[in-house]
Amino acid sequence: MVQSVKDINRLSRRYLAGSIALMALLAVADHVLQANGTVAGTTAHIVVCTLFSLVVEVADIMVWRKVAMKSPDSMPTFYTAVSGFRMLLALATMLAYYLAAGKAHMMAFVVLFLIYYVVLLAHHAIFFSRTARRSGQTL
Repeated sequence: MVQSVKDINRLSRRYLAGSIALMALLAVADHVLQANGTVAGTTAHIVVCTLFSLVVEVADIMVWRKVAMKSPDSMPTFYTAVSGFRMLLALATMLAYYLAAGKAHMMAFVVLFLIYYVVLLAHHAIFFSRTARRSGQTL
């Protein structure tokens, strides 16, 4: 069953809203934990992790929308490509942060980054598995 343009646009907005809400929730939670002294880190950690997540999610949804509208049979390839691209971008982001901030701040950054990354993966997997199941596609 092919989804209509209206359904694809609605799902895109829902995915983006969910992504923004998740990233905001994570950023606020981390900021509160840092303010209480529970977690070591800096505001730069939060900014980099949140920006990474939002850029990946926005790119993900833009490409998904285009593939879903023009070539719905290519969705399994899309899901695989997004996973590989996300991993490469995550490694590049961690390398860039290491080069900019140095070794001293890396452990706290990597832990926070992994939390954001796992949430990003879970959101992607849950949303698109539900979307594919509703439209009769296979992942």
